[in-house]
Amino acid sequence: MRDPDKEGDQKKVFHPPVMMEEVLSSLMLKPGGSYVDCTVGGGGLSRKILELTSPDGHLTGLDRDPFALDYARQYLEEYQSRITLIKSDFVFLPQVLNQLGIASVDGILYDLGVSLAQLNNPERGFSYQFDGPLDMRMDPAESVSAKDLVNELPENEIADLIRRYGEEFWAKRIAAFIVQERKHKTIQTTGELVNIIKKAIPARSRRRGPHPAKRTFQALRIAVNQELDKLGKSLREAVPFLKAGGRICVISFHSLEDRIVKETFKEISSACACPPDFPYCICERKACLRIIKPSPITPKDIEIEQNPRSRSAKLRVAEKIE
Repeated sequence: MRDPDKEGDQKKVFHPPVMMEEVLSSLMLKPGGSYVDCTVGGGGLSRKILELTSPDGHLTGLDRDPFALDYARQYLEEYQSRITLIKSDFVFLPQVLNQLGIASVDGILYDLGVSLAQLNNPERGFSYQFDGPLDMRMDPAESVSAKDLVNELPENEIADLIRRYGEEFWAKRIAAFIVQERKHKTIQTTGELVNIIKKAIPARSRRRGPHPAKRTFQALRIAVNQELDKLGKSLREAVPFLKAGGRICVISFHSLEDRIVKETFKEISSACACPPDFPYCICERKACLRIIKPSPITPKDIEIEQNPRSRSAKLRVAEKIE
């Protein structure tokens, strides 16, 4: 039986799952199936998967954030006999499944990005809206924080990082202002960094578009957690665990993530990879996936109205064909 208090508490701490209806239908859930949620977060999607695979479906849930995992463990307590929660980065999915003795699954889900619980906790240092330690580690046990990058990287590397991961036009100028500021004192808080960014970006540009610190904070978060470096590798290594007909679904929240998902799915769904001028195939590669839709699924207007955070979300779905 559902606990209404737990449901309400979960919604306050974690954002509502984005495109829940679309994700659940895309996974083609079935009773008794075996599924993996690679980014379990507060457990919203995991709970729905468990409900729809009753009475004996099983879910393996991964998350590298210990706070999220502890919360999900409580929120999903009534399903404890059908769920295995593991503190792990999704890049280690093959090792996790092998250790659990799981040879194949019916579906795999990735819900990428940062959670509302992480953003709204100033002590985690993810948000430019709150002043707190300049951290941004999804797993607090990791050694490198945003503070380390900002205070230790050379100016050209900071600029490249902000440009590459944040697609920030003023990256070079922001990097120069950061290096100038740290000559006088260590940059320790999100508030200090926001003030530096505001000084670096000309007033006319600050008045247009999103918050002036949004792109730089995104870039630092991606770099700290190595989000893009791990994504393509994880997707390639996850596909062999899918049963024939099994689905893999990925929700991304910015163009850099979506591009990796799109290109990785295209690569795995292609057969011959030989140069076009070769007279015949020598690579003998076979396609392993079928892309369900060439374009990503996006949220309905009503969802965007109710949850503005969903505006940038894109869902890509592929199916194992062998």
